[in-house]
Amino acid sequence: METSTISFSSPSPPSPPPPPRATRAELDAVSLRRLSDNLERLLDPAFLDCADAEIVLAQAGQAVGVHRCILASRSPFFFDHFAAAAPAAAAGEKLRLKLDGLVPGGSHIGRDALVAVLGYLYTGLLKSPPQEAAVCVDDGCGHEACRPAIDFVVESTYAASGFQISELVSLFQRRLSDFINIALDEDVVPIVHVASTCQLQELLSQCIHRVAISTLDSLYLEKELPGDTYSKIKEIRRSAFPDESDNVIQDPEHEKRVRNILKALDSDDVDLVDMLLKESAVTLDDAFAIHYAAAYCEPKVLAELLKLNSANVNLKNNSGYTPLHMACMRREPDIILSLVERGASVMEKTPDGRDALTICKRLTRERDCNKKLERYEEKSKAYLCIDILERELKRKSFILDQISIEESIATPLLVDNFHMRLINLENRVAFARIFFPSEAKLVMRIAQADSTEEFAGITNFSKLKEVDLNETPTMQNKRLRERLDALTKTGAINSIVELGRRYFPHCSDVLDKFLNEESTDLIFLETGTADDQRVKRMRFSELREDVRKAFTKDKAVAAIASSASSSSSPRSEGRGKQGYKKLKPSR
Repeated sequence: METSTISFSSPSPPSPPPPPRATRAELDAVSLRRLSDNLERLLDPAFLDCADAEIVLAQAGQAVGVHRCILASRSPFFFDHFAAAAPAAAAGEKLRLKLDGLVPGGSHIGRDALVAVLGYLYTGLLKSPPQEAAVCVDDGCGHEACRPAIDFVVESTYAASGFQISELVSLFQRRLSDFINIALDEDVVPIVHVASTCQLQELLSQCIHRVAISTLDSLYLEKELPGDTYSKIKEIRRSAFPDESDNVIQDPEHEKRVRNILKALDSDDVDLVDMLLKESAVTLDDAFAIHYAAAYCEPKVLAELLKLNSANVNLKNNSGYTPLHMACMRREPDIILSLVERGASVMEKTPDGRDALTICKRLTRERDCNKKLERYEEKSKAYLCIDILERELKRKSFILDQISIEESIATPLLVDNFHMRLINLENRVAFARIFFPSEAKLVMRIAQADSTEEFAGITNFSKLKEVDLNETPTMQNKRLRERLDALTKTGAINSIVELGRRYFPHCSDVLDKFLNEESTDLIFLETGTADDQRVKRMRFSELREDVRKAFTKDKAVAAIASSASSSSSPRSEGRGKQGYKKLKPSR
C-alpha cells in the first residue's frame, strides 16, 4: 500500500486559491488538500450516494457506503477482498461486507471509528474524533482518559489492525499506552482485549502489569479477561503479594460452595441458589452473589435473587464497589432499577470517590444522551440509566430536606405547618383524580404510584386531616415520616405534577392558583354548617367550570399542534403523537 504521512486536521472551508507567485511545492500542497477535502465528502451520508459497496456494522445493522475503486487502489487488504468477492447478483446491487466477519474484533467497531479509519484511506489525513463520540457527559471530567475517549481509540485500533494499516496501528498503540497510565482500573480492560486480539505484545504487557497492581478483584478479572492474560496477572499478584487474602484460598470447602452458587447463577437457576444457601453456612454476601448477578446475569435473575431477602444490597466487594456500582458499569437500566427499589444507595462511593451516577456518566458518550431521536426511536440504555439515578438522587435530596425540617420541629405549630405542606401535596393528586380520573390513573401508573398505599386511599378525604389529640410531637413526626415516604416513592409527586403540566398546562395553572390562594378545606364538602357547605359547593362548581374551560383550551392547542405536525410530515402515521410532542407548557 502506498504510505501517506499521518497528519491531523479539522473540518475547514475550501482552501483559498494559491497566491500569484506560488512555488511548485505550494501548488502541490493546495492541490492535495483540495483532493482530500473532495474525497472526504464521499463518506458523508448526506452527499450524493454513489457508493458501490457497504460495510455493515454489527451494531443494529448500520452500514457505511464505500467505493471499491478508491479502497482497492489505496489498500491491498481491500483489493484482495473485492477481487475475491462474487459479482453482485443483480445489476446495481451493492456488495455488502459484514464487519464482524471481515476483521478480528469487528463486532466492537462503531460507526465513528470506522469512518475515521476509512477517511484516512480516502484522504491520507486522520481527522480528530467528533466530540460527541469521544467525550463523556460528566461535566466534572477532564476527558483526558474517560471511557468514550478510550473506546474510540480502541475501536479505531481494531479497524486499523484489521485493514492492515500499520502506520495507524502504531499511532493508536502509542495513544492507548498513554491512556493506561491515567485511566481508571476497569477502563484498562478494553485495552487488554484490543492488545490481545491485535497481538500488540508490548501494549499487552503494559496492561498486564497495570491491572496486576490494581484493586480489581480476581473474580471480576477472571470473568472479563482472556484466560491466558488472567493467568499472568494472577501469577504476578501471587509473587508480589503472597499474603493477600484474595490470592490465597483460606477454606477450600467454602470456596467450592461459593463457586457452586455462582455457577447456579450462570445457569439462571435461583431455586438452586436458594437450596445451596440452605444446605450450608455460606450466604449471598459471602459469595458476593448480588454483585455477580448485577454484573453478569439477566435482569429477571437478579430480581428473583433479591426476593430471597437475605443479602445486603449496599455491601462492598474487595474492590470497594457495591452491586449498584457494578450495575452502572454494565449500564443495564432494569438491573439498576431493581437494586434501587430494594434500597441500594445512590450515595455510596467507590474508593476513588465516584458515586453511581458519576460511573454512568463517565461511561456514556455525549451522543448517547443528546442524540435527536427519530420517530418511535427509543432512548438509549445509557440515557435511561442516568435518568433513573438522577430521579433517585432528587428523591433522596427531597427526603433529606424534609428530615432536616423534622429535626428542627420543636413545637406543635411547626408540626402543623409541616403537616399542611404534606396535605397540599396530597390535594394536588386528589384534585387531579376528581377532574381527570382517567388521565390521573394513567399518570399515576407511569409514576408507579398507583400501588402506593397512601395514594390508593387518597380519595377518602377524611384521612387527609386525621388528627389524634393524644399524639405527641414525636408520634406525629413518625406518622408524617411514613406519609412523606409514600408521597416520594419512585418520584411519584414530581412525575404527576410534571406530566400534568406537560399535557394539561392550562388546567395545571387553574389548580396551582387555587391551591396557592385558597383553603384546601374545599374538598371536605360534607363538613361545616349548612351555609358553609353551600358556599363550598358554589365555589367547587366555579372551580370545576374554570377547569373545564382550561381543558377545552388544552385540547384546542393539542389539535392545532397535531395538525401542524402532521401537515409537515411526509407520512401520516403517528400524527397525534407528534402533535403532543410539540405541545409546550404555558408555565
